[in-house]
This record gives sequence, structure tokens and C-alpha cells, in this order.
Amino acid sequence: MSVGPSSRLGRSVGRRFLFEWAGVGCAGAVVVLLCVLLRLTSGADHLVYDRFLAARAAPVSPDIVVVEIDNASVAALGRWPWARAVHAQLADRLAQAGAAAIVYDVLFTEPSPNDARFAQALRQRPAFLPILLTPADEAGRRDAVRPVAPLAQAAAGLGHINLEVDSDGIVRSVALFEGDAAQRWPQLMLPLWRAIRSGAFTLAHGTPAAAQRDDMLRAAGPGSESRFLIPFGANSQHYRKLSFADVLEGRVPANALRGRVAIVGVSASGLYDRFATPLSGTLGPLPGVYIHAIVLDTLLNGTAIQPVPTLAIVLLSLVPLAIVLAGLLVLSPLRALLLLALLIAVSLGASAAVLHGARLWFTPVPAIAALVVVYPLWSWRRLEMTMAYLRKELRQLADEPYLLPEAPMPRREFGGDALAQQMALMAQAAQRLQDMRRFVWDSLDSVPEPILVADLRGAVLIANHASRAYFAGLAVDTVEGRAMQDVFGDLALVKPIDPSPEAMALAHAHWPAPLDPARHEFAGLMERGVEVRARDGSDYLLRYARCTNAQGQAVGWIAGLVDVTALHDAERQREDALRLLSHDMRSPQASIVALVETERERGALAAGPAREVMERIERYARRALTLADDFVQLARAESQVYALEPTSLAELVIDASDEVWPQARAKRIQIDTACDAGQMGWINADRSLITRALVNVLNNAVKYSPPDTRVVCSIALDARVPPHVICAIRDQGYGIAPEDQARLFEQFRRFHAGQRPEVSGAGLGMAFVKTVVTRHGGDVQVQSEPDKGTTLTMSLPALEAHDAPGRTPD
Repeated sequence: MSVGPSSRLGRSVGRRFLFEWAGVGCAGAVVVLLCVLLRLTSGADHLVYDRFLAARAAPVSPDIVVVEIDNASVAALGRWPWARAVHAQLADRLAQAGAAAIVYDVLFTEPSPNDARFAQALRQRPAFLPILLTPADEAGRRDAVRPVAPLAQAAAGLGHINLEVDSDGIVRSVALFEGDAAQRWPQLMLPLWRAIRSGAFTLAHGTPAAAQRDDMLRAAGPGSESRFLIPFGANSQHYRKLSFADVLEGRVPANALRGRVAIVGVSASGLYDRFATPLSGTLGPLPGVYIHAIVLDTLLNGTAIQPVPTLAIVLLSLVPLAIVLAGLLVLSPLRALLLLALLIAVSLGASAAVLHGARLWFTPVPAIAALVVVYPLWSWRRLEMTMAYLRKELRQLADEPYLLPEAPMPRREFGGDALAQQMALMAQAAQRLQDMRRFVWDSLDSVPEPILVADLRGAVLIANHASRAYFAGLAVDTVEGRAMQDVFGDLALVKPIDPSPEAMALAHAHWPAPLDPARHEFAGLMERGVEVRARDGSDYLLRYARCTNAQGQAVGWIAGLVDVTALHDAERQREDALRLLSHDMRSPQASIVALVETERERGALAAGPAREVMERIERYARRALTLADDFVQLARAESQVYALEPTSLAELVIDASDEVWPQARAKRIQIDTACDAGQMGWINADRSLITRALVNVLNNAVKYSPPDTRVVCSIALDARVPPHVICAIRDQGYGIAPEDQARLFEQFRRFHAGQRPEVSGAGLGMAFVKTVVTRHGGDVQVQSEPDKGTTLTMSLPALEAHDAPGRTPD
């Protein structure tokens, strides 16, 4: 039930209200008059008319045939224009085929030796020739450019072929009569249509019963043009088309022309007159011969479109205006808007129905323009009352105390005009809302761990910056709107924080159901927290907390995810270090080595079993010392802060080669270093750690290579973005089996221990290399085949050119 204006406004509508409503109605009527009388909306009128025409395609008359002077005819008969004898032959062919009439859309204004021959041919069938009316001179006189006398005398009728374009350059109408005050000429198709109506000749399908009546011709007074709108359609080019050359050479069946009107016109490229039509966007510009064919088709079938008189347009446009004015008085804003949209749709639909059904063009644009103007003019009244209410409420909000700290601001002034007061109050309310929101967001984003806020059903509402970064690493675009059980569903349970057996059994038996906060039986478990593990092996502490409103009612949940991977890793490293270095492992081994060396210097180790035993003890002690040193180096590489400085990777490779040179010389292995075009490979690195990594790689290359081989170290710059320095170390050693390559960088992994027992090692060297390169932001890869050697490639971020030592800016 609609509520009356008096009830909604809380006061009587009053005389002023009615005066304003009447004024809005008068404004709408003025808009209609201006649009119709001054044609202010002519562009929109044309656009709507063109769209309506394109929406429907009427069939074309089968009694009309277009004989085209096309590109193929020009190619066959030679350069245009042709001799009149050629046209005479065509007229003979058309007469022999039984064409009902011949219409030429070609001007013959200059005498020719073959005019008599052409005229004789035209007399065989009713022929109609065009004239061209020149533009009016200063006195209003127009000259008619007629065919030469023999042809004009032989023709059954003459008519003008002038086509006028609208202001937008499009042909939409045709005048059945054009001329000046002294003489009027009919359109070329009008004499032909009259001949058909009079029974001078018959068409193959007979005269259509719905042929255009003579009403508009009889009603046309002196000087009247009897203009009508041409019913263009998508089928406007679908008339039967025949090539001039094909007809001339007898390649066209006679039944294609018998009893039909043959309209001869030019369509060859560059020769014909092109006109823009309402369907040019679909069909392109039309040749004039097709437009004349459409005019004849319109007259034959009575499909001419007549524009509605101006007075009728005004009266019909005022009907939707009156309806919407009545609706504005009694309907709500939403219903009034729906009524407006309905009236616009009805106006468009009625115009289209009248156009296609009754062949009358009534433009709906003036009515729509009035509706579009009236609605916002009236809406300001309701908006004013709404602003008054908001102003009152905003003043009350501004007077309430604000609990958050506020920055010093100038004293607020609420004086001035009504709009300024409203804007000031709204700005203050918006500022307070933004402050509160910023306070909440800053509080959440300042937490370094991922935080999610969800409603009671577990749907995520808010995700802080850390959580968005975390889930982005998992290729999850957004978490808002998803269930928390789905968001955390990939996490595997490690253990609950509650160490009780009941909590352990409950968590492991029902996981991942506890991730759903709507399951109240798991609320206590999740509030205390659980340890979980991600797919990448990272460990996290996950906890839920309830959210309550000011009344203490539960409104949602907060989920926090704390990364404890580093803590667990540190614990494991500490345990490993204590296990390996406990009981002061290095000190006894160093003492053993020292004692053996002392006894050897004293000469106490004579040849025999005792010397062999002591040498074995020394070897084992040194291996233990090496193991301890490697472990300490690996722990240092994993945990300590690197001292980065600009360093030449080529120099480090040379230093590492010098350190490994004694072992290489003992096996007669040559170590070569190659750099691309003097490339020094500047990187930002910890010199000692990178050198140690290179020594480890070269040591392995020497240890696992047979004597008399080569180890090649190459330095190159990879131009990818960002640029990297590539160091490749290639040996000719024993190689690594494919199944062992994936475990090459694991700790305590040794290969060839069974095949090469003489090669010693603890299995920490390559783990150290991997750790150092990775912490420098690089990558290490290995390519190897058994008995074909190994290539280990280290890729490290290159130092920018302007930061490298010895470089100067360009």
C-alpha cells in the first residue's frame, strides 16, 4: 500500500508543494515542445529510427531484377562509358527475355551516333530513363538535365533520381515530386508504378494487392513533394542481381527476366554513386540503383513509412509525462523510478510497434527527454527532506563524546548555507568512522603473524597484511569469504598445546574438524591452541579466540597463526651440535694427533706393527677433527649474520683453486679458470663463506676424479632480470648416479664410499655449499652422469654495475 505525501512528510502537502509539482509538469511540457518544434533531438530521433529499421528485415519483391554494371562487366566490355550500341544490345536481350519493363539509372545527356539504334531498342519494352535536377539558383529555379531527344522520345516515362540526405549525411526519405514553382518532376519509379497500376503491362507475380494507394498523391497540393520514409532493411541488397555482361552474352536464363522489371545501374568500384543509409553500419554504403529498387518495391507493396504530424507527436509525448507526474505524487522513490523505466520502455516499444505495424514513424525521444528531465527535478524535493533528517541525526552524533584520541584540528564551523553545514557534519562523521576503521586495521596489520577475523559460522571477514602475504605464497588470491576450515585445511596436525591424553586423542581423531569454529565441542581445544605443519614443512602455532560485542555477545572468531619453524630448527640444530661436540670431542682428537706427531719426531715409531697402528690412530683422529670442523662451519653458515661486501667471484675461484692446488698436483689434475670477456663476476657476498664453498666443490672435484684429468671453472654473466653471475665447475670424474643427485645436498650423505673407500669425508661439504649459496639469494644445481663427470653450477645475484668496484657511472 502506497503512503500519501502528507503522511510521509509529516505535514500537509500545502499549496507550495502543489505549485512546485505543477511547475515541474510545465517544465516537462516545455521540453517536449522544444524537442519537437525546434528539433533539438533530431540526432537521437535518427538513431532510434535507424535501430528500429535494423531490427526487422522485410522480404524483397521477386519482380525486381537489378542488372549491375559491375567490375566483371567493365573487365569484359572495356572502359566505361560504353557506346550506346552496347546498351541497345542489352535492351534487345531484355526484350527477348520477356522483361516487363526496363529502367535505367544511368544518365544519357550527351548525343551519340548510336542514339537512334538505342532508342529503337528501348521501344520494344516500356523503358524509363532518369533526369537529374540541379540545385536551386538564387531565384529558386532548378534545371532538369534530360536524356538526349531520341532517347527521351522513346522512353515510356522520365523521372528524377535526386536523393537528399539528412543533417547527419544519411538518406532516409525520398520525394515523389521535385522541381521548382514552374514545373515538378516525378521520381523515376513513380511513372513505372503508375503504368503497372493502370495495367499497361503485368508483372510475373501480378500487381500486389497492398500496392501504395494514390491518397498521398491526390492529397499533395501544388509544390508538395509527397515525401515518405524509405523502409530500408537487412534485405535491401537481396534483390536478384544479374551482371550486365552475363545478360548481354545470353548467359542468363530467360525465366530470370520474364515478367520482371529490370533496373540497370552501376555498381562497379569507383563508378557508382554511394549513399549512406540507416543500415550502412551493417550493409555499407548502397549504390543508387538499389535505393531506386527499394523505392519501387515500396510503391508496389504499399510499405512506405509516413511521419506522424507534429501536433500528434506533441500530444502523444505529453501522455507519458502526465502519467509520471501522477506517479510522483503517490509512489515511493523506488516505485517512481520503476514507473519511469517502464514508461521509457513502453514509449520505445509503442514507437517500434507503430513503425513496423502501421508504417507510421512516431519518435519517442521527446517523451523520453521530458521524463528524464522531470524525474531529477522532482527528486530534489524528497532529497531536501532527507537532508534535513540526516542533518538532525548528524548533529546529534557530533555532540556525542569520542573515545579515541584525536589529532589537533581547527575548530569546526557549522554555519553558512545548508549544503555547507551538511557537508561539514558528514565530514566529521566520516572522519570518526575512518579513524575507528584505521585504528582497527593498524592494530591488526601491526601484528607480524597472520590474523583472520571470521563470523560465527567461520566465514573469513578480515585478513591482516601478514595473512595475505602468507596465503599469497600458497597461490591463494583471497581468503575473505571462505570458511576457516577451508583456509587452514592444508595444515597437518602435529600436536595440541594441551598435553593431556584426552586433548591428544580428541585432536587426532577428528582433525580437521576442530578448524571449524562452528563446532562448539572443539572450542576449548582451539582456544588453547594446536601445533600444525604446512606442506612446505613449516611449523605453526594456531589459536582461536572469541570476539564479543559491547553487550558481551559472541559475534565471531579471531584466528592467529604463529610461525615456530625457526624455533624448532634452532632446537634441532642445538641438539645436533650438543650431540656431536659433547664431551669436548675435538680436544681429545687433537691431543691424539699431537702425541703421534711427537712420538714420530722422537723416532719412537720404528718400523713394525706398532707404527702401523699409530698411523691408523692418527688418520682416524684427523678424520674426527675434520668432521667437527665441517659441522661447525655448517652451523655457522646456517645461523650467523653474513658480512656482505662487493666481491669478485673470479678472484674467489682463483683463491679456492690455489688452496686446492696441492691435492690436485698430487693427482696430476689441472685446474683451469675461464671468464667471459674478462668478466670478474662482481657479487655482494661473505668472502670467507663463499671461498669455503668453492673449496668444498673443488675438493670434491679433485677427490672424485681420476689422475691426469682436468677441472674447469667458468664465470659468466646471465642477463636475466635481475642479472646473476654463473659459476660452473666441471670435472671429468666418476659422476653421480641419477637416484643420488636429489640427495646430494643433504647432510651426512656420501657417495662412492663403497667403490672408493680411499676417499674420506663426512658428508657435510655439499650441505654447506647449498646453505651458503641459498642464503646469498642464489641457487645451486648439479648435472652428472656416471663415468662422464659432474658439472656443479652456482648462480648468485650480480652486483649492480654502478656499485661494482672500479666502475664509474656513464
